[in-house]
Amino acid sequence: MKFEIAQRPIGGDAPVFIVAELSCNHQQDFSLAVKTIRAMKEAGADAVKLSTDWNDGGITIDCDNRYFRIGEGTIWDGKTLFELYEEAFTPWEWQPKLKSLIEELGMVCFSTATDTTAVDFLEGIDIPCYKIASFEINDLPLIEYAAAKGKPMIISTGVATLSDIEAAVHACRKAGNHRIALLKATSAYPTPFREINLRTIPHLRSLCGTVVGLSDHSLGTSVAVAAVALGAKVVEKHFILERALGGPDAAFSMEPQEFRQMVQSIREVEQALGAVSYEIPEGVRRNRRFMKSLFAIRDIAAGEEFTGENIRSIRPGDGLPPGFFPTLVGKKANRPIRRGTPLTWELLLGASTPERCEG
Repeated sequence: MKFEIAQRPIGGDAPVFIVAELSCNHQQDFSLAVKTIRAMKEAGADAVKLSTDWNDGGITIDCDNRYFRIGEGTIWDGKTLFELYEEAFTPWEWQPKLKSLIEELGMVCFSTATDTTAVDFLEGIDIPCYKIASFEINDLPLIEYAAAKGKPMIISTGVATLSDIEAAVHACRKAGNHRIALLKATSAYPTPFREINLRTIPHLRSLCGTVVGLSDHSLGTSVAVAAVALGAKVVEKHFILERALGGPDAAFSMEPQEFRQMVQSIREVEQALGAVSYEIPEGVRRNRRFMKSLFAIRDIAAGEEFTGENIRSIRPGDGLPPGFFPTLVGKKANRPIRRGTPLTWELLLGASTPERCEG
């Protein structure tokens, strides 16, 4: 599976599409948002993801009963959903300006849409693809509405069951949209390593026939790098200038130097993955001479038999391969052989080249 987002190939043998998520790490300060986006570019991001998830409270309602208060052992316990989203949202009036800046810097800008009004807004600023958060993966009408715009769909699976994922993929395809990337995610903030289950990535690709990737909320770079080795073609991480700035997402966001290290490691792993090949590179081929071969380890007189006492398989590889050892034992030297001489057929009395012994 392969498609393009803003002329950038996604999937197949294309480079991993590395996404820096701004989330709420702008602290409601436009200048900080700009500074953060510039740092994302310097750190090697291919794209910046915004969130278009708040329009006069459209994502939830201002209510303080038990249904709307967070209290499940999260880092946001004690807040209502309304309070959290009111603190975390990215003002819509910023987004066209941020998109222009992101594109000027040579990155792709896209956003999470949490309702149809957000999709309409993002269509108005010509966003090149849509992100669906895992908390909306069960909103099939929203997914169909966004997919029907004909742009690639990136869908996180953090709180989704397998049936949720399959239904979301079906909703996209029902709308005629087959350009789908599913991101393995775990919606725990930060995510404990034991709950990540990266082996799901190749299974998800095989099961759903889509591009697959990772939306990672764990600490550090190791999970993202391992995901690439398992076939992730999109990697998304939260980005912050300094965790000391605080904010709802600061605890699981990457600082610039960490993000830069992750990008470097991902690019190195991409090169290392290469292709299925048993060819020996030229630099390695030269080192084959240091493999083992058969040598005289003592002086051997003309007519003397070869034995385990006077010949042995040792490094380097200038003599006969070790597999011929049983063939040589009991044969006689046709001339004096000094210790340290590689053995060849020319040193045997009446020798012809036999087939190599295996073992």
